[in-house]
Amino acid sequence: MSTLENEKVAPLSNYVPKEPKVIECSIERTLEVIGGKWSFLVLRELFCGTRRFGELQRQIMGISPKSLTDTLRHLEEHGVLERTAYPTVPVTVEYTLTPKGEDLHQILKEMKLWSAKWT
Repeated sequence: MSTLENEKVAPLSNYVPKEPKVIECSIERTLEVIGGKWSFLVLRELFCGTRRFGELQRQIMGISPKSLTDTLRHLEEHGVLERTAYPTVPVTVEYTLTPKGEDLHQILKEMKLWSAKWT
């Protein structure tokens, strides 16, 4: 057998929730994942379901293609969304929230309620 056959593929740690032993103040760590200027708006759109790049760009006023690409890559790297490419001409790419991304819905909903109440 080759060495590749003997290697075991580790599960993607971004999709396995942790059971914290101690809950520390981790707001900064959360903001590292979702704190980009456009992240909240991208998440808002994806809470409604799977979207293609062009749909996201049309729905988020003022975002440049580069900023949208950077934001999507950042959220994908942190396991918040999944990118699926289909072999069409041109390539069709869809973005969907992972369970980790779906968990952010309640947090952002509470932030929206706070804003409506206080700003």
